[in-house]
Amino acid sequence: MRVLVTGGAGFIGSHIVDKLIQAGYETAVLDNLSTGKRANIHPDARFYEIDIRDRDSLRTALREFSPDAVSHQAAQASVSFSMRHPGEDAQTNILGTLNLLEAARDFEAKRFVFASTGGAIYGEVPEGTRAQVDWTPRPISPYACSKLAGETYLEMFRAQWGLPYNTLRYANVYGPRQDPHGEAGVVAIFSRRLLAGDPLQVNARLRQGDDGCIRDYVDVGDVADVNLQALRGNVETTILNVCTGLGLDTHTLAQELGTALKRELQIKRAARRAGDVERSVLDPGPLDSVLGRPPQGIRQGLEITARWFRESEQVKAR
Repeated sequence: MRVLVTGGAGFIGSHIVDKLIQAGYETAVLDNLSTGKRANIHPDARFYEIDIRDRDSLRTALREFSPDAVSHQAAQASVSFSMRHPGEDAQTNILGTLNLLEAARDFEAKRFVFASTGGAIYGEVPEGTRAQVDWTPRPISPYACSKLAGETYLEMFRAQWGLPYNTLRYANVYGPRQDPHGEAGVVAIFSRRLLAGDPLQVNARLRQGDDGCIRDYVDVGDVADVNLQALRGNVETTILNVCTGLGLDTHTLAQELGTALKRELQIKRAARRAGDVERSVLDPGPLDSVLGRPPQGIRQGLEITARWFRESEQVKAR
């Protein structure tokens, strides 16, 4: 099987590529390197330096590689950027996705796996509940709106042209290789700041001084494993939450990372950010059966992540 991974030089995409090549699949990475890194690209993967908004170049790459399956991880993934620049967000996440869907249909891909957002698409998740895939989406940011548009196009392509797909709604993904430059990866940001001895900023859930928003944090290794199963056709539901089903506030996350990195905490309390949901916890549904095990626990996952950030800082210091 030949698999094309868009965003395959990025955080999540590169882990998926590693899994695919380890499993023996011929794999191509398509990435414009705006946030992805060449160092993340597996040496055995074919590489196309292309932006998904470039329709003609995208089609040339799919015609040449002729993938059996497409894993679409490339995205504008910043909520705050989407609030400031909704048009640019839509250019990448809606028009870029539509370009890829048309090419996948025209060059006869047999499966399409789409990285969506569970952390933003459901809106507020009330206390005592977990968002289920049959909930009506209530996006409150342009980013969430654009991801929901991508999901809608996927269903239309299935209904009209028979393109099989899986939509994977990610919770807050963390792990090795996450980029700390930006606001989307709080675990990476906190890890770098702790190692530098800098204070951590906790954005308010409601009022400045509280413990921050509640999120469902899922390990990138689990995300990659779920993608591999979806690309193999082993995920029966069209939409799947990729999550743990457990909520953690930002201050507690900071404490856990401080313990994992053996660093003292300095906390700076900040106001609530526009576009942030207060509480986002997802229902994993059949995720255990897809993985063949429960998701990685947060403490063990943060230990692995902390070790990677500590080692990468040591390499940079040499």
